[in-house]
Amino acid sequence: MSKSSIFIIPFFLLILLANLSCTQTEFSRQAQEKLQSSANYITDQSKKFYHSGKNALGLSETKSVKPKKTMTVSKRVFGILPDGTKVHEFRLINENNTEVSIIEYGASIREILVPDRDGLFENVSLGFSSLEDYISKSPYFGCIAGRYANRIADGKFSLDGVVYNLARNNGPNHLHGGKSGFDKKVWVGKPLDSGLGVSLAYRSSDGEEGYPGTLNSTVTYSLTADDQIKVSIEATTDKPTIINLTNHTYFNLAGEGNSTILDHELELPGTSIVATDSSNIPTSLLPVAGTPFDFRNPKIIGSKINEEHPQIVVGKGYDHTWIVPESSEPLAYAATLKDPKSGRILKLYTNQPGVQFYSGNYLDGSLIGTSGQSYPYRSGLCLEPQVFPDSPNRQGTAGWKSCILRPGETYLHLSVYKFSAQ
Repeated sequence: MSKSSIFIIPFFLLILLANLSCTQTEFSRQAQEKLQSSANYITDQSKKFYHSGKNALGLSETKSVKPKKTMTVSKRVFGILPDGTKVHEFRLINENNTEVSIIEYGASIREILVPDRDGLFENVSLGFSSLEDYISKSPYFGCIAGRYANRIADGKFSLDGVVYNLARNNGPNHLHGGKSGFDKKVWVGKPLDSGLGVSLAYRSSDGEEGYPGTLNSTVTYSLTADDQIKVSIEATTDKPTIINLTNHTYFNLAGEGNSTILDHELELPGTSIVATDSSNIPTSLLPVAGTPFDFRNPKIIGSKINEEHPQIVVGKGYDHTWIVPESSEPLAYAATLKDPKSGRILKLYTNQPGVQFYSGNYLDGSLIGTSGQSYPYRSGLCLEPQVFPDSPNRQGTAGWKSCILRPGETYLHLSVYKFSAQ
């Protein structure tokens, strides 16, 4: 055997061994990839079976979440006064599609659209479609009533030894600020810098409607994510004056245009009302126990509204102030209103000492509302947080809170209207 043969054989052996080594490595890699692929498949299938099993049991952790809607504040011209002044409407819409419309005329709430138990939205606030109707016809729909809401006996009061005479626009008495009260003024509105809301301001000059002092007032309406309408009213004066500002919205939780509120259920926790004479001027505080005014437990409004009780007669139904029970909380619970048919519920909280419940006793079907439907007798009701009627002439009387505002002080009215359905 030659020397070359001795060397050739090992050379072929080396090539064969090298190829064998490469084949084993490739095989190993491919086998591992198949094993990994199989493992991934098993893992994916296990996950599918896991989640499908939880879904079948109602235990799924991966629920479909709908994106929340964007909160919006829009502004438009609602109407123009004869002198050319533009009156704007602001519309607040929250993430739930609940809507609140406010116009600058009277700083009035015009519409409140909230859902019933089935999610059907309806306007639950009485109002008009045109500015002209607010100017010529409105019985204080949705407005800020003032400078003094409710009645002042004989249209006069005394403050610091000075007698002030006011308009007598409700029989012998003064009502809701006079012939041209805050409900007939154009407030200047603007959206809030933060949050969903609008603020409206009005400057009442010294001597306007007979009231002393220049009064600067601001009302802020805000709509929360959980369907609360928050009302904040602030005011300052440069002279001692009297003040009682409130929102005067008429509610019908069955929907604006529905024929009656007599089938609504109402709860008023107050144990006493402010009893009045035949012209609705206070005479005393009357316990509600044993009377048609006892709403401490929920009661259908129409169940006793026509009873021959002296206070029902003088009020032509319910038109009285209930004393709001005192609370350790900043806002006290004042009322719950419910429409059993739609399931809509309204809860009221306030820092005011009283709430005036008015059952729409002077609505007569002559007014046509936003839906084109008429507003018949008792088709809307008011729940107005405020101090007691005729408080300017009851200064120092036990149980009557002061309505006096002096320079350096700030008047603050806070109320919350919370809507829900069940």
